[in-house]
Amino acid sequence: MYHDNNWNPVQGDELAGFLEQINPIDGKYKVSAETTEVHWRMLPFYDSVALIRVRDPNWVNRRLNIYYLTDQGNLFRLNGTSPPIHEVNAKAPIKVNEKNVLDYLRFFCFFVRGEEGPFYIAESMDDSNMPTDMDDTTRSVIEGTVRGATFAGGNEQGHFLCDAVVFYSNALFIANFAVQPTGMIEMMDDEPIAADLPVKIDCPVS
Repeated sequence: MYHDNNWNPVQGDELAGFLEQINPIDGKYKVSAETTEVHWRMLPFYDSVALIRVRDPNWVNRRLNIYYLTDQGNLFRLNGTSPPIHEVNAKAPIKVNEKNVLDYLRFFCFFVRGEEGPFYIAESMDDSNMPTDMDDTTRSVIEGTVRGATFAGGNEQGHFLCDAVVFYSNALFIANFAVQPTGMIEMMDDEPIAADLPVKIDCPVS
């Protein structure tokens, strides 16, 4: 979902105004209208909340992308923890349904991180966030494991049940999730499929 083409560039005065609002990000990342790229896109589970992506080739870590949700001019920095997402979910409010629940699952698992990074929903080797520098054995293990996330219906509590392959740290799991209409997500069960891989997802957000 964060590697597709639905991004719109922010340019000109709008770019300058936005950068002024956020500079320096987290008190440490400098941005400038000359070098910083800013893009935005709508998200299917909100009516009027957009996702903003900021990146700059001058940052030390060139893989770093910084993200915000924007709701009626208020910015919420997505820093790898769940509170900013839950705050927007309550205010916006979030509208999860059968059609967008997998998009929301991908979004939540990308932006709410453990110590080792995202709980990445791994669906295809064509995904540009998947590691590329791997030997044939590792590639065939990962290739044989990744598959599209699936919606498995609802339960009596009105939660949406989903199954997905999760790439976390250097391991792959098959996980079952329950997504509540409020946007809370619970991992019900996870079963390791491949551990101690020599690669991991490298998509820093802070």
